[in-house]
Amino acid sequence: MRREAIFDPAEAQVAALNATLSGAAPETVLAHVLEDFAGRIALVSSFGAESVVLLHMVSRIDSALPVLFLDTELLFPETLDYQREVAQLLGMTGVRMVRPDAQALAAADPAGNLHRHDPDACCAMRKTRPLEAALGGYCAWITGRKQHQTGARSGLSLFELDAGGRAKVNPLVHWSGQEVRDYIDAHALPRHPLVGRGYPSIGCAPCTSPVAPGESPRAGRWRGQDKEECGIHFSGGRAVRRAGAA
Repeated sequence: MRREAIFDPAEAQVAALNATLSGAAPETVLAHVLEDFAGRIALVSSFGAESVVLLHMVSRIDSALPVLFLDTELLFPETLDYQREVAQLLGMTGVRMVRPDAQALAAADPAGNLHRHDPDACCAMRKTRPLEAALGGYCAWITGRKQHQTGARSGLSLFELDAGGRAKVNPLVHWSGQEVRDYIDAHALPRHPLVGRGYPSIGCAPCTSPVAPGESPRAGRWRGQDKEECGIHFSGGRAVRRAGAA
């Protein structure tokens, strides 16, 4: 029998989901939330270095699930090509391109170089605000965040509430980089073409550089700046979540 859909997740409900699904396999978590939040949940994907894992898992449950892809208009051409390749390979028909407001870009970043002197403002205009608008019709979203990625992510939970009261689902929260690579190999999934060129974490082209052996996988993101998050999940180095949420 189908469980009743949850359309207004509260802190108690998110806590219950954490308790119920703690230790569950990512595929189990995904199957559960795609049923519980049916019609009101989306996967947010960068189609980056590790994105194909969640995309593949979701495609085997619901290949028509909405997938919000942030095209900042500063992405690597390889990322745009990879997005099309993976979506076609996995038969994902729900990919939706989310782009920044053209008028806002023309007013605040006409030369496309705002990232050089105010990367936070650039991320807010090209990522945070467009995604917030795109998520307006949903009460839950799925992310690929993992505890090992940055110090700020080390305390992530499987389920959280974002600042707007939406449930955030992190099915791979406990996975290591090796587990991600093993999954990609086991299912013969295509890798982002930049991974083989020294980019283990991939964002916008102007703000992403290759990583040397021994460096953190995210060392190439905003290199030389006191910044490690675009602002979608964090603000001022702290997770953006509603007070009292896990």
